[in-house]
Amino acid sequence: MQQEPVYNLPSINDEVTHLQPQQAGTFMRKVPPQVFALLAMVSVQSGAAVGKSLFQSIGPLGTTFLRLGFAAMLLLLFWRPDVRHLTRRQIGVVIIFGAATALMNGAFYVAINRIPLGIAVTLEFVGPLGVALLQSRRLKDLLWAALAAAGIVLLAPLGAASNVDLLGVVFALIAGIFWGVYIIFNVQLGRAFTGGRGLALSMLVSAILIAPIGIVSGGPMVFEPHILLIGLAVSALSTIIPFTLELEALRRLPSRVFGIFMSVEPAMAATIGFLFLHEVITVRDLLAMLLIITASIATSLEARSAHQ
Repeated sequence: MQQEPVYNLPSINDEVTHLQPQQAGTFMRKVPPQVFALLAMVSVQSGAAVGKSLFQSIGPLGTTFLRLGFAAMLLLLFWRPDVRHLTRRQIGVVIIFGAATALMNGAFYVAINRIPLGIAVTLEFVGPLGVALLQSRRLKDLLWAALAAAGIVLLAPLGAASNVDLLGVVFALIAGIFWGVYIIFNVQLGRAFTGGRGLALSMLVSAILIAPIGIVSGGPMVFEPHILLIGLAVSALSTIIPFTLELEALRRLPSRVFGIFMSVEPAMAATIGFLFLHEVITVRDLLAMLLIITASIATSLEARSAHQ
């Protein structure tokens, strides 16, 4: 996508916006772009489910290290960024974006170690939703903020009706906060670099920052061949494959439609969690997710119409 992307409600793989698309083949053009958006969501949440399978062996932070480490390696090999002539501004943006990426992913993996995947993704959406609401000047958006707040309250571990772990909720919200920072500096990164060079450098920063705690918490098992292989699969499912799929979707989908698709990602996460992790969520949790998804879709629509 050549123009600057819309950041109302981006997916967890916004780094796709820095890639410059190539001419799609005949087969790619025949596939509806909605299919690519859907497959990207499936890939991201499947990657989270596979990553969760590593937690017993190397913990959530060890898994985060493998995901970011492999992503950095692959992106550096592809983009081969030249670091000899970086400006102070470029270095600053790379460090902040890389730190936000590391904190976002680390907090999210800690969260899904304690709460169901669908609930964690729903709570994490508070980040992009908050960014969209802060950028809005419409009174109507207060309604969507209230809906999202009601959903968060329902998901909060208050009373006997809730079975959600408090610490898991806190880490999911922290992940959401850093997702918001990630979105803001994603724009800055796109302006400071061409192509995906800034993204590759930022991923390197993320991997370096998470490496000490990831290696210590994961222990020697982090470097076991079968663990590395699964970690590579997590990185591919969570980052590289969605890059390609979202890129193709963004080439042919209006940003408003893409935002709406991404807004239903919590429902996709809940489905993946149920099918592959046997995670069951309550009616109360489903209602909370519905409120937050509704707020996300409405905010995406309102923000888009405000710029028309």
